[in-house]
Amino acid sequence: MSIIINPEDFWDLLNQTIHTNDTLVVNPKTLSCQIKPDPTVAVTLCLILIVIFLLAIPGNLLVVLVIGTSKQALTPSNVYLFHLTIADGLMALTLPFWAIALIQGWIFGDFMCKFLNLVIEANFYTSILFLACISIDRYLVIVHASESLRSRQRMGSWLLCAAVWAFGWALALPALFNDVSKRDSESERMTCSENFDIGSASTWRLATRVFRHIFGFFLPLGVMITCYSITIARLLHTRGFQKHRAMKVIIAVVIAFLLCWTPYHVTMVVDTVLRVDLKLFDCAVRRSVEMALLITNSLALLHSCINPVLYAFVAEKFRRKMLLLLQRKVRQERMVSRSTSQTSEGNRTVL
Repeated sequence: MSIIINPEDFWDLLNQTIHTNDTLVVNPKTLSCQIKPDPTVAVTLCLILIVIFLLAIPGNLLVVLVIGTSKQALTPSNVYLFHLTIADGLMALTLPFWAIALIQGWIFGDFMCKFLNLVIEANFYTSILFLACISIDRYLVIVHASESLRSRQRMGSWLLCAAVWAFGWALALPALFNDVSKRDSESERMTCSENFDIGSASTWRLATRVFRHIFGFFLPLGVMITCYSITIARLLHTRGFQKHRAMKVIIAVVIAFLLCWTPYHVTMVVDTVLRVDLKLFDCAVRRSVEMALLITNSLALLHSCINPVLYAFVAEKFRRKMLLLLQRKVRQERMVSRSTSQTSEGNRTVL
């Protein structure tokens, strides 16, 4: 999501021609509303991105390690979780670049501008779509449990993952319209931002944002709410402590998704409306939306380090596997240490 890499200018209104009954060319030098980056805000958001990076990388690596080293056949949910953590990890790997860009401007060149935007946009889609896949699998396992269905799910889960990756990267292709430019003639800072130089920029932007809202929020959210609502209704009619644990995880997943992504998409819709209806243009509103986009974007990225906690550390089976992995690692280290000490003692005896 290219929002975080262009803190100085979320609006290309200055470069647009407004078509009404008369033609009005907006001159940026005549506008009294010149947005300048706030150093305090930039440093704060930079630190937030670094913290998210430091939390997301080890958390997602641990999940991948535990799932990847499992000797049992992976369930479809584990397969989707495995790919989800990869997507979140790849997204988190790009955060240091955006953190530096907030302070120094874009210093990594045009290729990295396009490539990193493509990576973060693709994994933005795939991460959320894998969340929807997990909700569908939980629905099928709990509501329509059968051995034949489970075997078919295992066979099709890897194909579905491949389809999700292909679809996510296809939806991310508009990120290639990002390039490096100097938007402020009074500053030497370079920015990496959208530059739709084919056809109408407003039409392209509206189309890409509609796709982002549909496939990156409303569709996955609708799938999650539908599947989890039916699943919870079924769990309420069952007995045992397992149902309470499953319901807690489900509720936590939905709440985390809504808290992280709803503010971002609401703010993006407001920004899109203001771009389309130029009569609503106002300096105070413009500054507020810019600030809201920065903050809500960082909040949305926080979801990449929350997923390992929700889908892994809360799950009892995962904790058992993690403890077994750690115990195995400790035993191996003790064996290596013991053999090393025995070798050194033998050498001293010989000497």
